[in-house]
Amino acid sequence: MPEARSTILLVEVDDNLRRLFAIALTLHGYDSMEARNGIEALAILDRHLFDAVVLDLVLPDIDGASIRQEIAAISGHLPVIILTDSREPLRHLNPACVLHKPISPDDVANAVRRCIAESRTRSDAASLPSRERILHS
Repeated sequence: MPEARSTILLVEVDDNLRRLFAIALTLHGYDSMEARNGIEALAILDRHLFDAVVLDLVLPDIDGASIRQEIAAISGHLPVIILTDSREPLRHLNPACVLHKPISPDDVANAVRRCIAESRTRSDAASLPSRERILHS
């Protein structure tokens, strides 16, 4: 369970999947907000702070890759977990994690937990003075 309640943005076009992912996140101790398309996601990102984003790459209005670029421009350190049917490499999107569909709601919650922990570890290490970073490497 997370120490403090982290808030996750879920961007998934499928209403049933999005709801199941939100329930799983709640059961794992997270708060979530939901967007069913790219326009909603960008509007929500403009008004709220998040600890991570779960992003489906296939959206009806704006492709997920464009949303990912917008997220990077807003907050380069925000972990993004990408959901995809594709087996193509997605390194160019700099995801914190890629989950290949079909996936379970628990897979999503576990990926969120792992990615937030890794992001906080990197952030903590980056905030150390350079000498301390060398000693902790």
